[in-house]
Amino acid sequence: MEIDVRPATVFDDVATMVGPKRPDANVCWCLSYRIPSKENRALVGPARGERVRQLMEQGPIGVLAYKGDEVVGWAAVAPRAETTFARNRKIPHVDDLDAWCVWCIRVRPGHRKQGISLPLLEGAVEFARENGAPAIEGYPVDNQGARVDTTMAYVGTRRLFERAGFTKVADTTSVLDGFPRVLMRRDLR
Repeated sequence: MEIDVRPATVFDDVATMVGPKRPDANVCWCLSYRIPSKENRALVGPARGERVRQLMEQGPIGVLAYKGDEVVGWAAVAPRAETTFARNRKIPHVDDLDAWCVWCIRVRPGHRKQGISLPLLEGAVEFARENGAPAIEGYPVDNQGARVDTTMAYVGTRRLFERAGFTKVADTTSVLDGFPRVLMRRDLR
């Protein structure tokens, strides 16, 4: 079945992908890089989901992948300037271009290893392009084919980004799950 990637406009579908199984649980909700660290630490339980709902009132906060009517994937994408990557000391800025970034790629359990990550990443690229991004960046692990723990695989792999037309433009000092992260970029002009 074909994968359809759309802007994330349905809160319940975003909640399915990044929200908790229990409403009171403290899960990421994909806020860690989207809001200031102090605010991120202060938000607990249901307040995290409410913050996502507020952000969605301003417009889509990423893209969702669907198989038919079922949501199966999520990618967070936004202008870098609107994320904590704008001030991140471990992920360098290679120039002053107002690049966008994609930092979380998630496929639902039961749907993994079915080729969803690539169309999801390509959908994030198209979303950025349609919204005027001159370039898009990602900060995946350079795992050289080694297995990445599922909980840390959300950043993607260098190979996935290369398959989506990204090129490595810089090393970073960030390490995740024991693997170095690299700065990958795709020009959209």
